Amino acid sequence: MLGLAHLDRPFDYLISAEQDGDAVPGVRVRVRFAGRLVDGFLLDRVAESDHPGKLGWLERVVSPEAVLSPEMMQVCRAVAQRYAGTMSDVVRLAVPPRHARTEKEESAAPTSEIVEPDRGGWRAYVTADSFLDSLAEGAPRALWQATPGEDWPARLAELAAHVASAGRGVVIVVPDQRDLDRLSAACEPLLGDRCVTLAAGLGPTARYRRWLAVRRGAADVVLGTRSAVFAPVHDLGLIVIWDDGDDSLDEPRAPYPHPREVAILRSHIERGGLVIGGFARTAEAQVLVESGWAHDLVAERALIRERSPKVDAISDEDARVARDPLARSARIPAVAFDVARKAVAADTPVLFSVPRRGYIPSLACARCRTHVRCRACHGPMQMSADQKLTCRWCGRVELSFRCVECGGTNVRALTTGARRTAEELGRAFAGVPVLTSGGSSIVDHIDDGARVVVSTPGAEPVAERGYGAAVVLDTWAQLDRFDLRVDENAVRRWMSVGALIRPRGDGGAMVIVADAALTPVQAVIRWDPVGFAAHELANRVELGFPPAVTMASIDGDTASVNAFTDLIELPEGADVLGPVPLPAGVRPPAGVPEGAELERLLVRTDRRHGRQLTAALTEAQVRRNTHHETGAVRVQVDPPTIG
Repeated sequence: MLGLAHLDRPFDYLISAEQDGDAVPGVRVRVRFAGRLVDGFLLDRVAESDHPGKLGWLERVVSPEAVLSPEMMQVCRAVAQRYAGTMSDVVRLAVPPRHARTEKEESAAPTSEIVEPDRGGWRAYVTADSFLDSLAEGAPRALWQATPGEDWPARLAELAAHVASAGRGVVIVVPDQRDLDRLSAACEPLLGDRCVTLAAGLGPTARYRRWLAVRRGAADVVLGTRSAVFAPVHDLGLIVIWDDGDDSLDEPRAPYPHPREVAILRSHIERGGLVIGGFARTAEAQVLVESGWAHDLVAERALIRERSPKVDAISDEDARVARDPLARSARIPAVAFDVARKAVAADTPVLFSVPRRGYIPSLACARCRTHVRCRACHGPMQMSADQKLTCRWCGRVELSFRCVECGGTNVRALTTGARRTAEELGRAFAGVPVLTSGGSSIVDHIDDGARVVVSTPGAEPVAERGYGAAVVLDTWAQLDRFDLRVDENAVRRWMSVGALIRPRGDGGAMVIVADAALTPVQAVIRWDPVGFAAHELANRVELGFPPAVTMASIDGDTASVNAFTDLIELPEGADVLGPVPLPAGVRPPAGVPEGAELERLLVRTDRRHGRQLTAALTEAQVRRNTHHETGAVRVQVDPPTIG
């Protein structure tokens, strides 16, 4: 577990007779390497070594618990190759740190009987019966497009119970703790103690205890967040990734593997089924269908229309806005207010989606429109409810603002946050309860009845019987960004809102304050996530962006990026783009000197030659290590943010 690219290979050691019983493949060991003791894993036992030199002795077996199975070794190696990383870095993600006292505890055998699930909910989807039948022994792969209003935790719980009843293991990965809590509540009645959850919030001891129970075969189904994709279930029958476009699934630790890609590799290596599901669809998932590697699991269009709310869009060019004299300056046109008032009058909750939390989270000079920045750290300034200007990064209070461009002393709001919006709506809907959800104050569920909910994306509470209406505000803040996935993320967030609304037959309505001619808005109006994903993928193919190509980013200070680039032997046909300044919002690599000029270089090649590119990047890392270059550089394959 040295973490250096030029040492990322197995090393041979001698095993003494005293260690023979405990030294089995998969156990943790201590060995002496270059004069110091280091931790590692025993990968295999062989009778003879092909190493020509003298072999050292295994120092000790740390624990007789075999925590790294042969299948997981293959998965870790495949992930390291896919992301131009080292196997030791991947193993750190896959195997949690050891707790000796916890290892000494016995893992109780499960006592719950698996309740045979009803297939009725799945029969809304074409070919669902044949898909469920093939899961018992085969390895089917599908992209599940959940219909609006679908109780997705219940459907996934039924899927898990179906596979577990056949004696096979299941892993389900969701983006965050809120989703995990909903899924766990749905699985408990069907699976009981055969199901465990794995998440960072458990703490290291409890998480390791549950992880060991899975490794020892005391649990069949694992539910968890990002790193649970490596959960060591026996005889993997199904692995599920829910909402793979959520940025909570982006791994912040090297080599930055996405759970979707890990699931694809694991499904192939361990011959297990795979389901990638959600209300929306990413281009990365769509390419699996278009390549024939997976198939669609979707409902008929008639059923989708029946279950979806009535979706409308309002823009400045809309005739209804033209008749509203205040609409051009208002954030909430009268048409949207009318929809909200109608829902409140019907004694149903209304949701307002706002892309920013806080009061006024973004400010500009009132005279020249220059963004207001902190004089101490250059971070963005915000206005609190007491009219104070504070920095969102360092918290510094600005007592006397003066614009650096024109000398102006007045500010204006660029966006209005959830708290300010709730304050305005409280006056508009007198006597109706108003609550906010976002940031550190997230509401999970609300009761039925008339109320107004103001939420940031991803923090929307689940209404008991669905919202009567929803209004999506400040859409420009989500669309007016330079990012490869900006349209895709907007569609995913808006469809997540639309999925919480009652069907149009029950009066459910959704208003998006945006130009109806925009492609993302049209995708939501038609409720066509598959068509949008196909359109997005076609654009990526034309422009040469992932997933149509394999692309790698090299981030760091100027000198380090240039030095690393000189070491890369690029495969034939590879393109080099840049260098350009590091995109805003992307954290700099660890160890970069303060004040250094940060750059990003992009390298791309056809997907057929993607493995050659990652091999070239790995070899460059090896040369860099052997040359003892110490500059901070981060290498990411298919980074989540490109520009």
